[in-house]
Amino acid sequence: MPDAQRPLEALAPEVAIAAHNVTLTLGSDKAPVEILRGVDLEVPAGASVALLGPSGSGKSSLMAVLAGLERANGGSIRVAGLDFGAMDEDDLARARRGRIGIVLQAFHLLPTMTALENVAVPLELAGIADPFGRAAAELEAVGLGHRLTHYPAQLSGGEQQRVAIARAMASSPAIIFADEPTGNLDTATGHAIIDLIFARRAALGATLLIITHDPELAEHCDRVVVMHDGKIEERAA
Repeated sequence: MPDAQRPLEALAPEVAIAAHNVTLTLGSDKAPVEILRGVDLEVPAGASVALLGPSGSGKSSLMAVLAGLERANGGSIRVAGLDFGAMDEDDLARARRGRIGIVLQAFHLLPTMTALENVAVPLELAGIADPFGRAAAELEAVGLGHRLTHYPAQLSGGEQQRVAIARAMASSPAIIFADEPTGNLDTATGHAIIDLIFARRAALGATLLIITHDPELAEHCDRVVVMHDGKIEERAA
């Protein structure tokens, strides 16, 4: 069966992420901007990888491509055993659902929903059983069992990021992407959020790709990858 026709329920592979010669060019035909310039990256299932590099090096763009949020111009990408390069936007959305959790620097919580609703509604829309029960359990796991009915404006920055982490992990995803998850937090709160992300990732047995400028955060990972000018220039154990 061709990759484009494979069911989304493909078995999880030993390699969670496999990217080969991935390119991404944005802008117009007259003024193209090369964002990714032949990226190769392989992440074993269950591993944690930190992606370091200066601003503008292509880290966030690479994460967006690997998470199925952006379409690469070239190369091959397989995530959780699925050929992302062969999928249209609808298939990519289906592929992400329940398989991929994403934590960003900005919390992106809906201000008119409580903490519980911010976590439960995406589960409900994905057709996951008992969405509010699962959301409550995940919020309890991130230390917010006492804040279920609070709105984002009633929560501190660290608490809002905990809600965002709960939302990303409530579906028990196989792969977690985190892009500067402590960027909007003070040092002490950031350390607590780092510990929480790694604790929840370990509980799930998930693969983690985390983008950061912080070498201390990177030290928590099994492997460090450095990007510069749209390429992976260095790999460190």
